[in-house]
Amino acid sequence: MNQYEELYQKKKMTAEQALELIRDGDYMFSAQAAAEPQAILSKLQHLKKTGVKGTTLNTCLPIQYYDAMKDPEMRGIMDHSGWFFNAGLRDAQKRKLVSAVPQSSTSVLRKTLQRIRHDGRRPVVMATVSPMDEHGYLSLSISAIYERDLINQGALVLLEVNSNFPRTFGDTQVHISEVDALVESDRPIPVSKLTPYTPVDQKIGEYVASLVEDGSTIQLGIGNIPNAVANELKSKKHLGIHTEMFTETMVDLIECGAVDNSQKGFMDGYSVCSFTMGSQRLYDFVNNNPSVLFKSATFSNDPYTIARNNKFVSVNASLEIDLTGQCASETVGNLQWSGTGGQSETVQGAQMSPGGKSIIAMHSTYSTTDENGKTVLHSKIVPFLARGAAVTTSRNDTDYVVTEYGIAWLRGLNIRQRVEELIKIAHPDFRDMLREEAEKNMIW
Repeated sequence: MNQYEELYQKKKMTAEQALELIRDGDYMFSAQAAAEPQAILSKLQHLKKTGVKGTTLNTCLPIQYYDAMKDPEMRGIMDHSGWFFNAGLRDAQKRKLVSAVPQSSTSVLRKTLQRIRHDGRRPVVMATVSPMDEHGYLSLSISAIYERDLINQGALVLLEVNSNFPRTFGDTQVHISEVDALVESDRPIPVSKLTPYTPVDQKIGEYVASLVEDGSTIQLGIGNIPNAVANELKSKKHLGIHTEMFTETMVDLIECGAVDNSQKGFMDGYSVCSFTMGSQRLYDFVNNNPSVLFKSATFSNDPYTIARNNKFVSVNASLEIDLTGQCASETVGNLQWSGTGGQSETVQGAQMSPGGKSIIAMHSTYSTTDENGKTVLHSKIVPFLARGAAVTTSRNDTDYVVTEYGIAWLRGLNIRQRVEELIKIAHPDFRDMLREEAEKNMIW
């Protein structure tokens, strides 16, 4: 047994023992999405027995809705702040058990650390890693969004070690000497499958792909529209990848030859990302693959970093857009639905890139069911955003907007011109109403 193995054995413990290292007032950051340490988070209610008070759990797109997140008895023991909501957190919000943090991805960690240090609190990072190598290094695996940054800032480090997680490169290396507690597990890595996209998604994908030139650097998210876009990009040449999330459709683009990362102009030869989540095929692709670099969001989502790539094209979604171009992408009215993520920064960075474009891609409508069980169609292009809606992308930054009815290019247009262009890509059933509301409310 070498020195690293000895150190590993000394730091190995149960999840309950690891949680007993938590002190009053600690601020616990959980790794993003599928990188969350489920073996530790599933035991958070153990804090009831340790007697700690005034801690905070900070999550970002958690995969599971843990018992501690919906336990009212955790009040006073553990508060919960969310950077990106899912269905579970939307439920917890209604129970007044979680509160969203207004933020952008490149500055939120810095601002949060400034606050907790001002308040005299200690940061803690909890993440999942792949097993230690012969040199004493573990890999943060599928997320480098903020995890390595926290270790660099002296956070208490609690890690779940799982051999089912891939070993990745970039800002993911953690030496055993930096770790405070190790909890071993053998649970399956969270996997998800691509769902078939609709003809509407395909039409939007075709419009978006028409804006992507050969030699562009792309950023795509997750969902049916990005999947449709990626499928339409297979005929392109010399594309590059610089993105927050590395997706399975990007593997498709690499394997078919559309992506070769040869003309990015910045970090040529590498696909740059901050996290990944998806199928086992995706995890197998990134495992021990030095051509995929996982970088902190403070780097990968920085508009000035993005701007160093040639012809950068960002593709983001929005829940609602008003006639001046304001995008509400994370709330439904005043209720948090998801989060800002890297949208605002990739929108800005794309337009700072030589030949770059920022695209908001969305269905023109959504439907609800009324009290009589009847389906009611609503326009996502509206005169005014819903009351209480958060503006994720300022109208000052909105560039291209794409629906199944076409493309509206808002760059450099005045309000009157924007109204005209957005109404053209609205659902036909709502165009007259939008014109009437624009005239009535002097949106010109």
